[in-house]
Amino acid sequence: MATATASKSSAPAAQKLPVWLWEGKTKSGETRSGETEAADETQVQQRLRAMALSNVKIKKKPMSLKFKLPGVGGTTQKDLVIFTRQFATMIDAGLPLVQCLDILATQLDNLAFRDVLSKVKTKVESGSTLAEALGDHPKVFDTLYVQLVAAGEIGGILDTILNRLAAYIEKNEKLKGKVKAAMVYPSVVLIVAVGVTVVLLLFVTPTFEKMFKDFGGVMPAPTQFVIDVSKFLQHYIVYMAVGAFAASAAFRAYLRWPKGRQQWDAFVIRTPIFGPLIRKVAVARFTRTLGTMISSGVPILDAMEVVAKTAGNSVIEKAIRYTKEKISEGKTIVQPLAETKVFPPMVVQMIGVGEATGAMDQMLTKIADFYDDEVDDAVSALTSLIEPVMMVFLGGVVGGFLIAMYLPIFSIAGSIK
Repeated sequence: MATATASKSSAPAAQKLPVWLWEGKTKSGETRSGETEAADETQVQQRLRAMALSNVKIKKKPMSLKFKLPGVGGTTQKDLVIFTRQFATMIDAGLPLVQCLDILATQLDNLAFRDVLSKVKTKVESGSTLAEALGDHPKVFDTLYVQLVAAGEIGGILDTILNRLAAYIEKNEKLKGKVKAAMVYPSVVLIVAVGVTVVLLLFVTPTFEKMFKDFGGVMPAPTQFVIDVSKFLQHYIVYMAVGAFAASAAFRAYLRWPKGRQQWDAFVIRTPIFGPLIRKVAVARFTRTLGTMISSGVPILDAMEVVAKTAGNSVIEKAIRYTKEKISEGKTIVQPLAETKVFPPMVVQMIGVGEATGAMDQMLTKIADFYDDEVDDAVSALTSLIEPVMMVFLGGVVGGFLIAMYLPIFSIAGSIK
């Protein structure tokens, strides 16, 4: 909005335009209100006259200080799904875009999302397309969302596209939830095991050690080992914590390095347990995203570019970009996909059948549904495998400590007898 207005006025492009609050009545007597950015009050009056409003009241919005805490007040995927479905329903009912955005922004409890929609509405009022207005907020509306909305506007099927988007986001979040669920249980058990071990070594073991020294005698080997580990931890725990923090920072920097990220992704996708799961998740995401975009009328090359950006794994992304390059040279999608050796042969063959029959979007959706079920089964199998392993690990740590601490007591009892 600010850019469009600046081109019509003498205000510098970098200068933020003032915000004006307005209120007026429609021809039917309905009261309408809102806010808009403009260089002066005259521009606001011109816009309101174009909206056929009467009894207009305009005043400049007072300056306000906004403090935003990191990570607080963001837009969640659930917010986005609800907004998208409601937006689709309103468009299908024949309501104008600006009125839809105004109603949806008013009823939102999420202040950050409300502010974003207000800015989108203001830019649409100024004459921009909905896709252009959404594209100004990439943290809320990603490239896939903007591209599909643009396709919907061009094809006159915006309500259909929005419904597809909502369904896509819901299934994508469900897929992420399955993977996260598989990681939560072992992570919690591991954290508890480490926490219990550290507490026992730092606070419980020294008490037992003092008691054993008072009785005298030679310590059993397991007990002496636990005492030595306890002493080491007491002396070096600060250095270990600093070392762990430094290693974590170094690992994050390594992942930010493009070559490092590619090496790590290649390693992860080849691991025996998690590699197949990650590959199935990548296939499900690739096929569902590509199927959604093709069915919405997005050109195949543009769709492949968006799919590559949302792959989530640099190895998969590289394979998709290679396929896109070969398609631009005139080849079909099947041959380059098979050459990458990233996607399973069954997936490549099914895509080939879909391409040959002219129903590739439907075939991609079927593949995505199939791999969603595959991910579900893989997560269930992984969880059932990890649960007993983690329980044995936790029981072994606590049980080993108790045995080591009670061995001297048994020795002392035997000596007394």
